[in-house]
Amino acid sequence: MFRESRLSALVAHLYDAAMDPALWPGTASQLAQALGSTSTVLKLHGDGGQVSLLECTSNLVVSERDQAWADDWHRRDLWVERSVAYGMSRIITDEELVTPEEQAHSGFYQEWLCHLGIHHMLGAVFPTAPGVVGVLGIHRPRDAGTYSDLERRQAALVLPHLQRALRLGQRFAGLSHRHSVALQALDRLDSGVLVVDADGHILQASPFADTLLRQNPKQLAVIGGRLSFHHPALQGKLTALIRAALETAHGGLGTPGSAVLIPRPQQLPLALEVVPLRPASVAFGEQRPAVLIFVRDPEAPLEVARLRELFGFTRTEAAVAGALGRGQSLEVIAMQMGIGLGTVRTHLKRILSKTGTHRQAQAVVLLARCITTAAPQ
Repeated sequence: MFRESRLSALVAHLYDAAMDPALWPGTASQLAQALGSTSTVLKLHGDGGQVSLLECTSNLVVSERDQAWADDWHRRDLWVERSVAYGMSRIITDEELVTPEEQAHSGFYQEWLCHLGIHHMLGAVFPTAPGVVGVLGIHRPRDAGTYSDLERRQAALVLPHLQRALRLGQRFAGLSHRHSVALQALDRLDSGVLVVDADGHILQASPFADTLLRQNPKQLAVIGGRLSFHHPALQGKLTALIRAALETAHGGLGTPGSAVLIPRPQQLPLALEVVPLRPASVAFGEQRPAVLIFVRDPEAPLEVARLRELFGFTRTEAAVAGALGRGQSLEVIAMQMGIGLGTVRTHLKRILSKTGTHRQAQAVVLLARCITTAAPQ
């Protein structure tokens, strides 16, 4: 009963670890304890001889000095080689793989396993990815005795759960990676990106969106977690845009994408666009309806360092180019930089030459669109 309880807890742990990689450390120890053993290894073997150690008990960890020696024995693992020939996903013991003579004379036993205090093995190899097999090895010393039929059956119960947990973990890791890539891509856009629900509650905001909210408190606000406009007419417009986008996302007749300008005193207006967020299929429950909101500030500074990399500008030319990309006039640039208007015109000529443009308007469009805005502070 005690062993069965440990096996049930182990299976539950495997699925928890599949969803949270931070729980994988210690899994090998739980496998060993649940099956009355002293050590466990979980690893991957590739066709080219590559070995990836996923998890093992602490008593199988070698010193850094001996790591190359250990890597070599992992690649030449006699049990893995014989297990593949024996059959995939079949629970086996060392007695089925090697003869007593091999145990007595092979370097694998006498050098490697003797160093680790291992003699008996219970385990399996199983498919994971093309050209890669997973390896489960559970061990104990000679005086602990061979593995019984009951222990084989118990390992056979655990093995399919281990395989599924590893597959799920790989899927979740892939989804997590794609999610991370998408978030990083959004963070590099020259627009602030918000995900809001039907009531305007902010579900997620890019760093640049947080910066725009912080820099424009008189135009945009977050009240009770909701994106809000101080001007009542604009607030009504936002609500209508969100509703229309949600209808479009769910097959309705809403406008597929709508925008509104947000006036600012002595500054160019912010541009806000609401677009549908297509609902993803979910296995359980209802997905919370949401839309994407893009907020762009035409006066956001450009990354001067990137301008220098792209066009070979000097520091001053890059500063002038960045100001042009924000829509500033030559007179304003001269005043802000504390230089003469003639000097600014000279820099403009060099900027036109280096960008291959012929008019100031062409240069402004190129500079504003060729790179992202400066990273938010």
